[in-house]
Amino acid sequence: MSGSSSQRTIEAGSGRLFYLMGASGAGKDTLLKGCRDRSDNEFSPLVAHRYITREPDGGTESHVWLSDAEFEQRVAMNAFAMHWSANGFRYGIGREIDHWLAEGGQVLVNGSRGYLDEARSRYGSMLIPILIKVDPHRLQRRLRLRGRECAEEIEARTRRARELEQQLPPDCLVIENNGSAEEAISRLLRVIAEQQTSHTTCYVHKAP
Repeated sequence: MSGSSSQRTIEAGSGRLFYLMGASGAGKDTLLKGCRDRSDNEFSPLVAHRYITREPDGGTESHVWLSDAEFEQRVAMNAFAMHWSANGFRYGIGREIDHWLAEGGQVLVNGSRGYLDEARSRYGSMLIPILIKVDPHRLQRRLRLRGRECAEEIEARTRRARELEQQLPPDCLVIENNGSAEEAISRLLRVIAEQQTSHTTCYVHKAP
């Protein structure tokens, strides 16, 4: 997995970037949709779309599909705040999130564990890493039900999920997604609300 963070470092402000991570099958797409559907919630974040060189199949996230040529053209034009490669595809987050953050927005992105270090080097303390964690047996069952991977691929994905979870930084927030989607969505929004409230309190205390 590789990526690029040639953009300048973003100065810390009142905005927060909630960087969602999790294994394929962990339920990130469902949580992102749930946050979009609750946009009337006081603490609902702005959910960024991803640009991916994979055609939509109706069973994954609602992303913007780009050809490899279109993706490379946007890289050359500095149109991405972040971009990386994984599993044979390229992924990008648009520069619009920098504007949202500069205006104090609370932004939620579907990130990559392999790109986390580069993302943190760009956004620093503005970035809040969040892992969506699923019990290994439940993860295997979800992957079998969606029918996109063979048994060996499912085992490899489960093993990779365990390995990468062990490599995450100690400040990474964890949300268990072993129950209903509604429960996990509520937990995610609660975490975002807590971070916003905590940051606002700290900011007020530091004000002259």
